[in-house]
Amino acid sequence: MLELPLGQESVARTRKIVHVDMDAFYASVEQRDNPSYRGKPLVVGGSPNQRGVVAAASYEARKFGIHSAMPSITAFAKCPGLIFVRPRFDVYRKVSSAIHAIFKRYTNLVEGVALDEAYLDVTENKQNIPYASTVARYIRTAIFQETQLTATAGVSINKFLAKMASGQNKPNGLTVILPQDAIAFVEQLAIEKFHGIGEVTAAKMHSLGIHTGADLKERSLTELTHHFGKAGNYYYKIARAEDDRPVEANRVRKSIGAETSFAQDLNDIGQMLQELDQIAQIVEQRLEQHKIRGRTLTLKVKFSDYHQITRSKTMLATISQLDTIFETAKTLFLSIDLQNRSIRLLGISLSNLNNAKQTQVIQLPLFQNAGIIF
Repeated sequence: MLELPLGQESVARTRKIVHVDMDAFYASVEQRDNPSYRGKPLVVGGSPNQRGVVAAASYEARKFGIHSAMPSITAFAKCPGLIFVRPRFDVYRKVSSAIHAIFKRYTNLVEGVALDEAYLDVTENKQNIPYASTVARYIRTAIFQETQLTATAGVSINKFLAKMASGQNKPNGLTVILPQDAIAFVEQLAIEKFHGIGEVTAAKMHSLGIHTGADLKERSLTELTHHFGKAGNYYYKIARAEDDRPVEANRVRKSIGAETSFAQDLNDIGQMLQELDQIAQIVEQRLEQHKIRGRTLTLKVKFSDYHQITRSKTMLATISQLDTIFETAKTLFLSIDLQNRSIRLLGISLSNLNNAKQTQVIQLPLFQNAGIIF
């Protein structure tokens, strides 16, 4: 048992968070259900001649540099023998429900991030298992036995670290970041590996001399918020291995969307609209994934000088179809006076979702500085 120093006035229990991430979920379901696909490069998504976008790629396809959100025509160029399979979201939702039922055997504090990903707070669990790593192993074993699919898990003291841990040993792995190792882990981590720091932000950090977690930790909160706005506060905390976000059970989404930051700013209107089309396809996939529709579409545009604007339109009825999403976003985009400015980011989101559930946030009681068992 690992003992942490006790506080002078309060005894606390450090949280135990498990992050479970299914391995190439959509693609693995297709390979499971069709033996002829096994061991072959495969993507789930639209075909190249239908302006499609990759929703998921098998590990065999990833070896060719193929990844989700990539245009299907680009993926096909990288691997001419690539297998394209149309998404079966009804099947994926059914499998996801079975996986969540496994989670609920151990805790009700389950926050689903997507069909294939969830956070679990097992600080106190239904089976009174003292080790969070044991809970994670039991869950991974049950998932494989009951679905014939593999999952990777990360275990640590908060959501950020658990997420980072689950990315260390994929596929079909388990990584634990102990409390006493948390700061050292973050300090040695390359900045582009941080959850929440994308390619464009990483490039900006590199230009500021920030290459590792240790470099990020040296920067003041004032400096980070100056360069990165509100996100600077998040970066400041995770550089110190801090993340006080609770696991939110029964969290209801308020919006669904997608955005793309461009490594090189866009200057051509045609290219901008092409990128907007790709983003609209990703939004459609995510709406279908959650079996949800929205009534208010918001377009987000960020210019090369980081000035950002949004434009919104609320429809009389909810929408989820690609053509409607793209045409609405296109109309909003063309109404903007670009003034010959280049664009570094485009995004589309839908809100006013047709989900009648009420948001329920469960805040776990946090007491500081107590023993923890992993």
